[in-house]
Amino acid sequence: MLIKRKSIEKEESSRPAKPAAKTAARKLAPYKPKFAPVTLSEQDGVRYLHFGTEWVQGAMRIRKPDWPELEYAQQMMAWMLWIDTPRSVAQLGLGTATLTKFCYRTYPEAQVTAVELNPHVIAICQSMFKLPPDDARLRVLEMDALDFVSDPANHNSLDALQVDLYDATARGPVLDSAEFYAACAACLREDGIMTVNLFGDHPSYAKNLKAMKYAFPQVVSLPEVHEGNVVALAFRRARPLDIPALEGRAKAIHAQTRLPAKTWVKGLASAGA
Repeated sequence: MLIKRKSIEKEESSRPAKPAAKTAARKLAPYKPKFAPVTLSEQDGVRYLHFGTEWVQGAMRIRKPDWPELEYAQQMMAWMLWIDTPRSVAQLGLGTATLTKFCYRTYPEAQVTAVELNPHVIAICQSMFKLPPDDARLRVLEMDALDFVSDPANHNSLDALQVDLYDATARGPVLDSAEFYAACAACLREDGIMTVNLFGDHPSYAKNLKAMKYAFPQVVSLPEVHEGNVVALAFRRARPLDIPALEGRAKAIHAQTRLPAKTWVKGLASAGA
């Protein structure tokens, strides 16, 4: 996957060290950058985001910048099977702004919010991943996702919440407690749905599912893709999953957006959700 890679953010630790003070009594520990370096790679017309490792944090087909290129990102939109016209959608973890851009373009009446802690990710999305500037419908907040969901001002405000929070090692969500997911649930309206990107072959998977089931009355998972990614859906209000009705809704979604929604329904049916 790593054909061409160039560093967009120079590691702060590579800066020349300042002369030591004459009065220093001991050697100071080396300065560590707050964030991992943001790096890019490209292959076959697709641009990938990394945090200084081989782990892919997001992707964009250069000729189709608003299309969710990766299958797991498409599955993160599975809440569309139940929510036709969302009024407010939020993403925790900007990545390459895939979900932010898609929701912004697909739902012209919706308020779209993205929450990202790393300012360098926001900057690279604006310069290299076609993230539109903030406007009356779009806001990108530089802040901790936990602070966002814990803020009472955001409670009962969202129809859909998409959670994709990974660090440079990309082996498990950086926020995974029952308290975090309870705060996520509080941000959703009564019929709201949360989607979460997990790793099915990692110990973090069971931990996250347990925490989600503590906070939500109903949690289901789609089949694994990309040799590891599993998207879980958590419902603020439990409901029966009417497969025939979902198949009809999937057909409409595919006609409108070209998303492979029919495969989501097949996955839910095969899992006995």
